[in-house]
Amino acid sequence: MEQSHKPRALLSVYDKTGIVDFAKSLDELGFQLISTGGTARKLKDAGLSVISVSDVTGHPEIFDGRVKSLHPAIHGPLLARLESEEDRLGLAELGYGTINLVACNLYPFSEAASQQPRLDDPELLEMIDIGGPTMVRASAKNHRNVIIVCNPANYSKVIAELKATGSSEAVGLQFRQNLALEAFEHTASYDSAISGELHARWVGKPEDFDDKSEQELRLPEALLSAAFKVHNLRYGENGHQAAAMYIDPQEMGKHSTLVTAHVKVANRCLTTITPMQMRHFDYVAHYRPMSGQTRLMLV
Repeated sequence: MEQSHKPRALLSVYDKTGIVDFAKSLDELGFQLISTGGTARKLKDAGLSVISVSDVTGHPEIFDGRVKSLHPAIHGPLLARLESEEDRLGLAELGYGTINLVACNLYPFSEAASQQPRLDDPELLEMIDIGGPTMVRASAKNHRNVIIVCNPANYSKVIAELKATGSSEAVGLQFRQNLALEAFEHTASYDSAISGELHARWVGKPEDFDDKSEQELRLPEALLSAAFKVHNLRYGENGHQAAAMYIDPQEMGKHSTLVTAHVKVANRCLTTITPMQMRHFDYVAHYRPMSGQTRLMLV
């Protein structure tokens, strides 16, 4: 494949909010646009010139789109350490151009899992994104060379940074690290949602059983959570400590707006909360005071 000296951006998003304007700005900055599926169609409909992922890989999408971007022509450039002469020569020998920026967000698994009537397992499993998280993690791992943006709210920030620095290579490390961390948080919360839903379906929830032995059989081996910051609190356990409130978005609309740092069950203040005790609360909000210890705020 002939290499291009123009920077390349790979755009593959489920949430297409702002993607056309973002792509137009990248095009104006001299980027070649690579895309696939619905994202490519939307960009082409907007009059943009788009190179398909299949043209880059030399391989068609297969299995109803299950395999699109999982190819060395994509992941070689995403993972190449351009600071390494060996990696640069390897890319050149393979004829792969660099990919300097990736915009990717994932299928809405949590939305699919909460649908009524409930999706059956095969339908739900189709909503587990494979290529997307792989691209996101690869780009975030190699953030020194690839700018990864998952949140459409960051598109304008990325364009502003590209304009201020003059090129994708000149974008600073701290900016790249911030985006990479957000990307890892994106995939971590995604995996947490998948494991939680499949555990509930295939093993069951402890709170759905009255018998203690049946409850024990359904306790998860790993208690995972993906809570997101809503706002900062005035202080933590003490006035000199910082704290913030985090909630599970799947529980939004199901809880009281009252927040308290005092946790009581049966008129007793608790310092240790068990999973079975958590079921009595509307939601669990994690906060991390400056001591470094993770606390739980329950309402």
